[in-house]
Amino acid sequence: MSHTTLKAIFEDGGSARAQEVDLSCAIIAGWTGRDPAALEKHIVELEALGVKRPPTTPVFYRVAATRLTSNNAMEVTGPTSSGEVEFVMLQWQDRLWIGVGSDHTDREAETYDVTVSKQMCDKPVAAKFWAFDAVAAHWDQLQLRSYIIDGDGSRVLYQAGTVAGMLAPTDLLKKWGRPLAEGTLMFGGTLAALGGIRPSRRFEYEIEDPVLGRTLSHGYDIVEICQ
Repeated sequence: MSHTTLKAIFEDGGSARAQEVDLSCAIIAGWTGRDPAALEKHIVELEALGVKRPPTTPVFYRVAATRLTSNNAMEVTGPTSSGEVEFVMLQWQDRLWIGVGSDHTDREAETYDVTVSKQMCDKPVAAKFWAFDAVAAHWDQLQLRSYIIDGDGSRVLYQAGTVAGMLAPTDLLKKWGRPLAEGTLMFGGTLAALGGIRPSRRFEYEIEDPVLGRTLSHGYDIVEICQ
């Protein structure tokens, strides 16, 4: 089993504490949409790229924990990968924590094997996490957004919507079938891309809590491995 250590900040009840987290398991939950019409739109969006539709939903993909990172840049093997904003769930010290991450995926590899495509790219996550207990009562009001930086340097809104579009954490974990083990991080699903899925030289993403007036955010540059 692979392990990785991330430096995290846990915000709870107005206080924050920094701590190193030992992560031993990473799971990507896909096709998690609550609304059948929106879920079908995302399936069709990926079918346009050659990705086969899943036989059932949701689907849970395992990736190496060492793919999890808070770095500000990642190397990729070519120009066909892209990010997607997702809320993430972290089980740590007997509590469930909420963060935000990017399920960066090689879209070319995704056309022939989704599991392989997930494993090929790092999975960046923001370093800060909120206690799930603090957001559970107003969960559906949390908002996800992502931005891409185009070749000309323009910052473009790429994804936007509330987490109400995806299964809530408690419902997603019921589909998973068991509680998250200690040191496990799960990605919770994404939104359709505005204007279609496409690569960029930088990807920025955030989750906003408009009720408590706070935001978790992160971003990273995408760099092709030198030839």
